[in-house]
Amino acid sequence: MFFILSKILLFLTQPLFWIFLMLVWAVFAKNAKRKKRLLFISIGTLYFFSNTFVIKQLTNWWDIPSQNTGNKTYSCAIVLGGFTSVDNNGKGYFNSASTRFIETLKLQATGKVSKIMITGGSGLLLKGHDFKEADFTAEQMRILKIPDSVMLTENQSRNTMENALFSKKVLADHKIPGPYLLVTSAYHMRRSVYTFKKAGLDVIPYTSDYVADKGAFSIADIMPNAVALAEWNTYTKEMIGYIAYHFKKF
Repeated sequence: MFFILSKILLFLTQPLFWIFLMLVWAVFAKNAKRKKRLLFISIGTLYFFSNTFVIKQLTNWWDIPSQNTGNKTYSCAIVLGGFTSVDNNGKGYFNSASTRFIETLKLQATGKVSKIMITGGSGLLLKGHDFKEADFTAEQMRILKIPDSVMLTENQSRNTMENALFSKKVLADHKIPGPYLLVTSAYHMRRSVYTFKKAGLDVIPYTSDYVADKGAFSIADIMPNAVALAEWNTYTKEMIGYIAYHFKKF
C-alpha cells in the first residue's frame, strides 16, 4: 500500500500538475476577476518553477557530494537501481543515470571495493514483463568480465526503503561488514544515506550523476527553461520521499 500511495503522491505533487489545474480552472471560471487572477498565478508559478536560477540554488543546497574515501579498500559498494529502464518488450537499457553503473565499475577496477551489491527490482506500478534491474545489471557486468564472486544481488526492491532493507539482509547473510560505499545520483543521495542509516547500515556517500550547476551566473539563468521544470519534478520526489521515510517505521 505504501508503494502505491507513494506513486500517487508523486504525481499529485509535481508543479506542472498544479499549473495545469489552475489553467483549467481559469478556462472554466465564470467570474472575470477570478479568471484573470488564476491566469496570473499560473504564469507566475510556471515562471518560478522554470527558472534556472531558482533550481540551481535548490540543487546546490540539496545534493550531497562524495566523502573523501582515502586509500582504504572497502568491503562493498552498494549501487542503487534506477539507472536502467525497460522497453515495451521487456528489454533493459541504460538511461541518463547510468553514471552510477560507471562509477561502481571504476571502484571495482581500481581496487577500492572488494564486492558490489546490486539492489533493484522493478519500480513500475503496472508490470507487463518480468524485468528485474539487478539481474540485468549483473548480466552487463558479466559481459565486462566482472566475476560472479564479486557480485551480490537482490532483485525484489521497488523503492529506496526496500533497497536498504533487502540489501541489509543480503549483506548480513554473507557476513560482509561495513562501512559500505553507497553509490547513487547526487539528487538521490540525501534521501538514500538517510534511509540506509535508518535501516542500520553504515554507509559513506559516493556520489555520481551531478545535476547541480556550480557555474557563474548568466542572464540565461533567469529565462524560462523546460529543463528546470523537469528537475523540479525530480527534487520534489526526493524531498517528499525524505519526509515520508522520516515518519515511516522500517
